[in-house]
Amino acid sequence: MSDTTPEAVEQETATGVEPGAATTGSETGSASGSEATSDADAKSEVSFTERYSEILTKVNATLDKVDWSQMGRIGKSTGVILAVIVAQILIKGVLDTINLLPVVPGLLELLGLVVVGNWSWQNLTTSEKRGAVVSKLQNLRQEYLG
Repeated sequence: MSDTTPEAVEQETATGVEPGAATTGSETGSASGSEATSDADAKSEVSFTERYSEILTKVNATLDKVDWSQMGRIGKSTGVILAVIVAQILIKGVLDTINLLPVVPGLLELLGLVVVGNWSWQNLTTSEKRGAVVSKLQNLRQEYLG
């Protein structure tokens, strides 16, 4: 009857003996033990080589199934997203630095209000100007969204 507890399997695997294989007295001797160890090393090396080639075959088969024309689009969109994230981090750093100065945030808010008021006065005071802004927005929407 063989010992199949998890500890025994781990010990047999660590020594290079297949699980469930019986050990004989000749394998435990010093001369035959070194031969068994070298055989086990050669066997594990062959096993590693075979497994490595199997893995590479599977990876190559999987990569052959990939539609690489789609990967270019995905790569471009990922690059754009990364660029936007980096730009947002840099802008946040600049704004946090500006907010550390006591007077500047209030002045920037006031400047924003002045710019919006000036643009509104120039572009929204008459119905003709409002119609021009609406048509410009519709043209931009049609151009970019289709």
